Amino acid sequence: MGQLHDVGQADGWRCWLCDEPVDPNMPPNDPRGASIDTRITKARAKKRKQDKKNLPSERLAHKGCNTGKGANDPVVSWPDHLIVADPAPIITAVERLERKGGREIMARCPTREDAEAASVWLVDRLSRLAPGLEVHTEIATTGGQFLVNLCT
Repeated sequence: MGQLHDVGQADGWRCWLCDEPVDPNMPPNDPRGASIDTRITKARAKKRKQDKKNLPSERLAHKGCNTGKGANDPVVSWPDHLIVADPAPIITAVERLERKGGREIMARCPTREDAEAASVWLVDRLSRLAPGLEVHTEIATTGGQFLVNLCT
């Protein structure tokens, strides 16, 4: 339980996939119980090989979220309450920003209010998803739509 406790403490006892709280006292086979997800995508494995750094590869996940993901690359979903068109894959964008920095277009929104809500959610979510990555958002107006850009 030592390793699980350490990973849980580091992630604030929140599932890195669904961002919901994880109860450390749940039985280990319960879908809402705690488990460790080894979060190594191809990009992170390549970076680890090149840099020889000890990058964090273990994250806390619900047993059900971790099992549902399986051996596939993780997907962090945009919430249903946000009105966004063409949402970018969050994990892919974050990995690119970690590698190269710069700016990523994350979504198109029909109104400024929708873009602001998406921006607030995105920065908050990334503060737990990739805590070492300093990001902010910019909202650009283009052709009657509002683009949410994620910047390092």
